[in-house]
Amino acid sequence: MNFFNFRKNLLMLIDVILTTLSVLVSNAIMSLLCLVFDLSAKDYVVNDIRLWWIISLDILFCFFMLFLCGAYNRVWRDFNKKDYVYCLVGVAGGLALSVLFASLMNKQANWLFYVVNFFITCGSIILFRFIFKRTFINLTEFGRSENYERTLIVGAGQAAKMILTDIRSAHADPNNPSRNILPVCLVDDDDKKRDLKILGVEVAGKTKDIPRICKEYKIELILFAIPSCTVEERKEIMALCSETDCKIKMVPYLSQLLFDDDAPQLLNQVKDIKIEDLLGRDPITFDSTEIRAFIEDKVCLVTGGGGSIGSELVRQIAKYAPKKVIIVDIYENNAYDIQQELRIEYEDALDLVTLIASVRDYDKMDKIFSEYRPQVVFHAAAHKHVPLMETSPAEAVKNNIFGTWNMVTIAEKYNTEKFVMISTDKAVNPTNVMGATKRCCEMIVQYKSQSGSNTEFVTTRFGNVLGSNGSVIPLFRRQIEAGKPVTVTHPDIIRYFMTIPEAVSLVLQAGAMAHGGEIFVLDMGDPVKITTLAENLIRMYGKVPYKDVEIRFTGLRPGEKLFEELLMDEEGLKSTGNKKIFIGNQIDIDPQKLLSDLETLQNLAESNNNEETVSKLMEIVPTFNHKVN
Repeated sequence: MNFFNFRKNLLMLIDVILTTLSVLVSNAIMSLLCLVFDLSAKDYVVNDIRLWWIISLDILFCFFMLFLCGAYNRVWRDFNKKDYVYCLVGVAGGLALSVLFASLMNKQANWLFYVVNFFITCGSIILFRFIFKRTFINLTEFGRSENYERTLIVGAGQAAKMILTDIRSAHADPNNPSRNILPVCLVDDDDKKRDLKILGVEVAGKTKDIPRICKEYKIELILFAIPSCTVEERKEIMALCSETDCKIKMVPYLSQLLFDDDAPQLLNQVKDIKIEDLLGRDPITFDSTEIRAFIEDKVCLVTGGGGSIGSELVRQIAKYAPKKVIIVDIYENNAYDIQQELRIEYEDALDLVTLIASVRDYDKMDKIFSEYRPQVVFHAAAHKHVPLMETSPAEAVKNNIFGTWNMVTIAEKYNTEKFVMISTDKAVNPTNVMGATKRCCEMIVQYKSQSGSNTEFVTTRFGNVLGSNGSVIPLFRRQIEAGKPVTVTHPDIIRYFMTIPEAVSLVLQAGAMAHGGEIFVLDMGDPVKITTLAENLIRMYGKVPYKDVEIRFTGLRPGEKLFEELLMDEEGLKSTGNKKIFIGNQIDIDPQKLLSDLETLQNLAESNNNEETVSKLMEIVPTFNHKVN
């Protein structure tokens, strides 16, 4: 602040000098005009006594008006068009008052002198600020400009004050990684805060002005400092931030902040923006009490337990004190990873069994059930990659449909209490083999539920999961980090998204609520445009879409459609105790026809007749509209 006062005093001194020189230069110009046009110097040239009166009055009133207009309250590097206008108004007002007082004291000059003096004084004062900003400031920051990020803070409340205080402390510590943040201005939608200064940093506008302000002030980093705002408000502001080329960081939600009474550090909790911050809905909440009653002291088995969904299922199940957790997966590396993670976290407090097995192997799965007698089964094992299943439909049928058939049959045989199958929105009016096989799995689960079984069978259906194996986010990240174009199949393709923990919480909640036969569906909010997702992810890396990173549209893949649905037309919809979870009504299934169709389908798949397998699958799932792109 002392340095700022020095610069402010220096600017005042320079304005005094420029105002004096402007009067002298104006008088010299008048002398030259008289000489060139043979005019009377007595009428146009100001004599010494009047000249010093005019200089004194100009200095007094111009300084007074410039001060009122706030010309000395700005950091020079941040002067913008508005500030130049204020300088023009200040000089014009000062000169007008000077002329008025000179007339009252009978010390006035010729009107032409005042016109010339006005243009020279305004021009010199404004030009000096412009030149000084463009040269001196750049020179003084040369060599260190790369180390400072010009930063816009969104929000001018208590969080912003805490961040500014932290930044000031960081600047005094050469080892603090946050010392490179240079707060330039703030934005806030509170009209009362407009043009206020928060610890010396000006509130330059509202959130709607973010794109303009970032361009005008050459902002490099945006800090989102409104921890109390709603998800919808955050989404709208993030959309505005995404229109800029700036990196974006944000303060967590108020409920997620950590405070130390002795030294609350908010800047340390600022995090990179995550894609899930742009989903446009509140985080899903679930009844942990109900889930605990469902899981506690139970033997729980998870197929596909090493996958992205299965491993998160195991993590969350472990929190509810199960009697035993059994991980079943065909891929040993994934199974080993989650096994080691849980052993490190729980040590001997969790009874964990990890088995390498395939759900396609009936005898092996029967042996596992016979030995461990699981009370709750979560069936997450499946082939899920849409394009790969288009080229290997028989494998999709063997693994997804008949792997599920094995699991429900064995679960029923050993009187498992609840069987929860993981399905997908691609099962709704499917256009690809993977979606059709999952729809057929839903039919199998509903068939078992309607057969009078003691086991409660339930299906959970949700959309794409952020960060899961095979999802677009890991692919986009690899492409950006490798410096390659980001590939999107179609500019208009949209998807529903949820986070992995949300998806798993739905599965657990559904299991707790289930009575058998339900298809639980999560309200996933508004669908997300994949192109927008790619653009935002590129910006998260501090790069500019289409400039630094190309987005290349490759065309829809085999079996892919522009949008996904969550409910089939015939299912209807019923609400539950959780406003984010709905239940689709059961669909009547003809047992004899289903069993006959499945037998034929199995024979075709085992013979690896892909074409006939797909044809039979279309017969079993009438809504399957197979599209080959």
